[in-house]
Amino acid sequence: MTFVAGEIIGYQQMCLYEGVSLQRGMNFRVTKGHSVVLMSVRTGAPYHDQVLDEGRTLIYEGHNVPKSAEHPLPDTIDQASRTPIGSLTQNGRFFAAAEGFKHGKHAAELVRVYDKLRSGIWAFVRTFNLVDAWQEQSAGRQVYKFKRTLNETLGGIAADVTPGTGSVQLSHTRVIPSAVKQAVFKRDKGKCVFCGATDNLHFDHILPFSKGGTSATESNIQLLCARHNLEKSDSI
Repeated sequence: MTFVAGEIIGYQQMCLYEGVSLQRGMNFRVTKGHSVVLMSVRTGAPYHDQVLDEGRTLIYEGHNVPKSAEHPLPDTIDQASRTPIGSLTQNGRFFAAAEGFKHGKHAAELVRVYDKLRSGIWAFVRTFNLVDAWQEQSAGRQVYKFKRTLNETLGGIAADVTPGTGSVQLSHTRVIPSAVKQAVFKRDKGKCVFCGATDNLHFDHILPFSKGGTSATESNIQLLCARHNLEKSDSI
């Protein structure tokens, strides 16, 4: 099983594929030798994530300390790199990986990114390289920022190689903004516009990006099931 860019999946399906229960937004080095990030740029999202360069670059904000009696307002204090017992937090682990890459100690960490559409429903974005990390001031506190750039080889799929082929193929070349995906999902009522199917759905460019289509407006995006998506691709 592989996920292509823009594929809509359920929470359980995402966890089953990744082989781990995804209870947090930052998941460093999950069982398959890569990391997983759950992001959101929706209005009201708790962190200030950004999609830049037509989807080729993501700026992801680090996560707050857990809410507790000691920290009743986590979004007002500095984000932490270590826990109270001294172990690295997810912020610390991702930061160390970025520093190691910048200093030539190892290759960039592979990060699979999923975008939340609504409760229990996600879209696979693409696979990115973690290339930089830093701290900056935000609303009177220190937060972590992580820069990820599109992995040109693995950008369109969730697995390294499609089983049985020995090769990879990118089905999309630009990220569809979260706001557009949410608007399209609502407009098309979570169904394929051709047959009404509600599973194996994908966000599809009506006019392909390669032919001048855009990802920026909902008028050029529709929901298609896997069968109709493939039939359309075969006819182009």
